[in-house]
Amino acid sequence: MTVLDIPTTEALAGDFLGDLITPDHPAYDDQRRIWNGEIDRRPAVLARCQGASDVASALRWARDNGLPVAVRGGGHGIAGHSLVDDGLVLDLSGMRGTVVDPEARTVSTQGGAHNAHVDRESQAFGLAMTSGYISHTGIAGLTLGGGIGHLMRKTGLAIDALRSCQVVTADGSIVRASAEQNPDLFWGLRGGGGNFGVVTDFTFDLQPVGPTILAGLVAWSAEEAPTVLAFLRDFIADAPDEVGLMANLRLAPALPLFPDHLHGKPIIGLVATYAGSVEEGERVLAPVRALGSPVLDTIAPKPYTTHQKFLDPAVPHGRHYYWKSHRLGPLTDDVIAIICEHLATISSPLSTVPIFSFGGAMSRVPEDATAFPHRTASHDINIVAQWLPENAGDADRHRAWVRGFFDALAPHSRGVYVNFTSDDAQTRVQEAYTPRQWERLRTLKTAWDPANVFRGNANIPPLG
Repeated sequence: MTVLDIPTTEALAGDFLGDLITPDHPAYDDQRRIWNGEIDRRPAVLARCQGASDVASALRWARDNGLPVAVRGGGHGIAGHSLVDDGLVLDLSGMRGTVVDPEARTVSTQGGAHNAHVDRESQAFGLAMTSGYISHTGIAGLTLGGGIGHLMRKTGLAIDALRSCQVVTADGSIVRASAEQNPDLFWGLRGGGGNFGVVTDFTFDLQPVGPTILAGLVAWSAEEAPTVLAFLRDFIADAPDEVGLMANLRLAPALPLFPDHLHGKPIIGLVATYAGSVEEGERVLAPVRALGSPVLDTIAPKPYTTHQKFLDPAVPHGRHYYWKSHRLGPLTDDVIAIICEHLATISSPLSTVPIFSFGGAMSRVPEDATAFPHRTASHDINIVAQWLPENAGDADRHRAWVRGFFDALAPHSRGVYVNFTSDDAQTRVQEAYTPRQWERLRTLKTAWDPANVFRGNANIPPLG
């Protein structure tokens, strides 16, 4: 492990307002923990930035000292790109300021904010944008990869609401990116991940949503999974934009919510969100609730912020996670059969298989408008294995289940959502874009980061 000498560290401290956490600091082990407990990396220094100037100073210092750089916003990425061994972590977790302008219907938030911060402040005025499915996901990583969520069929992706951002570039400059300022950079930031700089501030448009919406979970035993998935395919194809519908397959947890006889048994659920009036939602979602023989139905009026935290308990910090993902077209009978077959062999009671449904507003944005591809696809499927730290000996078995499931679906794949890449990020990132987008992104990378300083990510290499 790299240990920096005192004069070297003091040189950074003299031009830095935040805290510098080195391996001898009592908080070092706590500060280097991220959401995925499987990741155990030891940075030379964690620079807990207070603003864009701190980011710029630390970045220049790292380059001067030949240290690799990682950027930590929410620290929620599965692959652990927010940490780097023997390098510098630009830690934005102390930068979470979020301010809403209700008249302009905009929200400005810093690069360390979570979905929960944006949701809470925006909902104070009955406004929202698409933020992720888990409230403790960082808004920066979510947005830079595209930004899918419960509201994307109604309000578009997170990048579709993005109006401007402040960026620290590879040479330590601080610039603004928008449709008017550095529009090429702005295009690449909307889907190209963290390849072009550190975004320290985002401004988004908001739309009226809530604060009370109709939402919840309807669940069935696994025997009904083929029927439920076929229903999802057909229903979402013609559903109004206000409908968000996500399938989730897993073993039923031993909670009072589920019948005792299903505890530990495979189930399928549909998580429904209606981003319109509760009364209209009752009518539109009635076919979901009437399907087959549900074992659970929690759809009810509730605060939007409550619904946004509904899935949080299923993916807490500190567990060990491994996943792989495909983008899919409509759920054909062959695809449904593969999904149901692998649900039956799920290897951990904590693992889940969410299937996210596209369409609506996000599908109507021209593909060349941003760096987010395949907007006319129907679904993303994310095969998520998770296990407790004390069960680390079972990791190979859980990974094998994910890989087998992933390989079986490969013939039906239409690429991958860049935020869902994992240990395959370096070999598969090109599949996250169309050929035209990929060439434009590489050209942009060459212009803004020719030395590939920002390479600790799903990396887009510069030309040459």
